[in-house]
Amino acid sequence: MEIPYSERTRVLTVIGTRPEAIKMIPVIRALQDSGKFRPVVIATGQHMELVADLIHRSGLRLDANLRASDAQNGVKPTLNEMFARIMVGIDRVWASQTVPAEYRADGRREVGGAVACLVHGDTSSAAAAALAAFNLQIPVIHVEAGLRTSNLLSPFPEEGNRQLISRIAALHLAPTSANKANLVREGVDYDRVLVTGNTSIDMLRWAAAEANGFGPGLADLVVAPDRPIVLVTAHRRENWGAGLDRIAAAVRRLSERYPRAQFVVPLHPNPVARGPLIATLEDRPNVMLVEPREYLAFAQLMGAARLIITDSGGVQEEAPALGTPVLVARDTTERSEGVDAGTLTLVGTDPDRIVAEAAILLEDDAEHARRAARPNPYGDGRASERIVQALDHILRAGGTPEELTGCELRDAVRRRLGLAPDELGDGSAALLDAGSRA
Repeated sequence: MEIPYSERTRVLTVIGTRPEAIKMIPVIRALQDSGKFRPVVIATGQHMELVADLIHRSGLRLDANLRASDAQNGVKPTLNEMFARIMVGIDRVWASQTVPAEYRADGRREVGGAVACLVHGDTSSAAAAALAAFNLQIPVIHVEAGLRTSNLLSPFPEEGNRQLISRIAALHLAPTSANKANLVREGVDYDRVLVTGNTSIDMLRWAAAEANGFGPGLADLVVAPDRPIVLVTAHRRENWGAGLDRIAAAVRRLSERYPRAQFVVPLHPNPVARGPLIATLEDRPNVMLVEPREYLAFAQLMGAARLIITDSGGVQEEAPALGTPVLVARDTTERSEGVDAGTLTLVGTDPDRIVAEAAILLEDDAEHARRAARPNPYGDGRASERIVQALDHILRAGGTPEELTGCELRDAVRRRLGLAPDELGDGSAALLDAGSRA
């Protein structure tokens, strides 16, 4: 008999940015569809409009909006102010048992009794929520764990955020075996890390079935072999200033060299990120500067592109699944598996290097085909299924995740929480107690 929704095991799921929403929606949907879990969906407000649109288009609902990025007296919060607001918001939502009125999103929903907090990746929202959950003694489960550049300042603040989360997480859900190896080298118990694949590939499977056009402003975009599409995205904090200027200069040179190519440049909402691109590219007739694409349209653009120039982490994972080569406009990347597999080429922000590598992919059909055919190292579209299997194994004493045998994962996580296996019997009572202590 299916467990009534109100009685299912509650799991907090925290989302800040649009990329987090893209990667967490498959997990939330899988939790909900499992018949065993009730996800409590909390948006921090970091990219609120984009997150809310994605959640609702996916047929899900938000429980709370912490409004951590709301301006006060016309001034946007600093990173530290946003961090503090998220931690206070998690505190208040947790203590109230139901979502307080000022945070309520889609109706009055109970929160109390959640046994774990899922955070994703490396954003300030994820780090703040993880630290808040840790302080409340709620077990932290880190989705997309183990990515590393090993340089705390590159990217900033993401590398610091993910290392912080790794120190306090009870369970690490790593996209690849290389990510797992990173964590083990840092001293994380081997049996507390599960390789799942990346949930972005799960989301692509849904997007491929739902996509319908490239979105507003691109009615004139032509999909034809003699009119290649070059998709360009650039927004990361590490590239603000000179880095974005150099990327924009490279795209301008390419647009002049290849007048038949179509350069599509979705602009980030942040004026600091979009300003250099507009200033350098707005007069080029074959450059289309457009507002951010909703996810389905962007997925279709990635699939139609001849190549992508980007500093986005998510694009580095998703584009190879669509057979689109990627030039990574960063000095470092935490997604080294793609570089090793040949699906990604690290070019930095040097215009000469960007132009040279793009020219190869635009002119050499054989080389383009070779890179496009490389297998995607980021998974098979079943990451969310494995994540729910792991949570069922740990929180509900369910079946063993396919990567492991026996009870190694469950016992290792419980030891991390200071709970002996014989305390737990065959259920999750002790974890429920651990998760509800304040």
